[in-house]
Amino acid sequence: MRDYFIRRFLLIPPTLLGITLIVFLITRVVPGGPLERAIMEAQAAEMTSSRTTSGQGMALSDEQLEQLKAYYGFDKPAIVSYGLWLGKVIRGDLGNSYRYNEPVWDIIKSRFPVSLFYGLITLFITYAISIPLGIVKAIKHRTLVDNATSVLIFMGYAVPGYVLGALLLLFFAARLEWFPMGGFVSYDFPDLSLWGQICDLTRHATLPLLCYLVGSFAVTTLLMKNHLMDNLAADYIRTAIAKGVSFRSAVLKHALRNSLIPIATTFGQNITLLVSGSFLIETIFDINGFGLLGLTSIFDRDYPIVMGIIFLASLLLLLGNILSDALVAMIDPRIRFK
Repeated sequence: MRDYFIRRFLLIPPTLLGITLIVFLITRVVPGGPLERAIMEAQAAEMTSSRTTSGQGMALSDEQLEQLKAYYGFDKPAIVSYGLWLGKVIRGDLGNSYRYNEPVWDIIKSRFPVSLFYGLITLFITYAISIPLGIVKAIKHRTLVDNATSVLIFMGYAVPGYVLGALLLLFFAARLEWFPMGGFVSYDFPDLSLWGQICDLTRHATLPLLCYLVGSFAVTTLLMKNHLMDNLAADYIRTAIAKGVSFRSAVLKHALRNSLIPIATTFGQNITLLVSGSFLIETIFDINGFGLLGLTSIFDRDYPIVMGIIFLASLLLLLGNILSDALVAMIDPRIRFK
């Protein structure tokens, strides 16, 4: 098993190399890149200024075009530029943002606490509630508890998170004024006491967390219920009960452990919530997280930030898949990775 995980870790660099290379080449061929955007803005500015003088715009000179190409790194072939970017990444430098004119790593670090806060709380609440609820629904199948919770779960799953966010914001924030309209914290957050900061952060995070939880909560709960019901109907559970094992012990010591395998398999994929987030939810609640940063970077053709987010998201996904394999091996001792 040790050799298996060593090979998995050794596969991370070439996988990241392939992902970043494909994304980097795509940024070079898509129309409307940062160079074209800068040329259009420069020409629009020159045309505006020239209307007050000669009445017509002036095209950019060849020297200005070369300066723009050198600034955005388009003066070299794509493979050469990718090699230069990769060399910076190895040294811990993700480049400078075109829009903010700041190091990409500094911009990402400023957004990381926000995404980490929502990502960790979403993962914790999802698994802390969905797993016990799935067990109860499997045991109480077709009872009032199962039917009532199923209605709520399917209602939550049917409504997209961003739609729910708009409704919650309209009713609880705009009309009732129970919660703020948006933002991660208030402007006077540093001046508040510790208890005041906790209350302020809670008020700002309640509505966005509800939107983050509706989708993953429903999927995890139903996944837990369905696999537990399949295991409860298996022959080894009936054999254990026939030999005198109590139903409670059969569920908790035998069926539950096997039912957690699909949950552990998908756990690693959910780690990307730490950096991906939801740009629609963050846009609605005006949260400066990775989702909103990635969306604005794509619109602004700020490719260094796009590459930095893709790199971190891919790295977390690969590490999360390895963590899922480790959890599966811990839950099911029959599994041996070779």
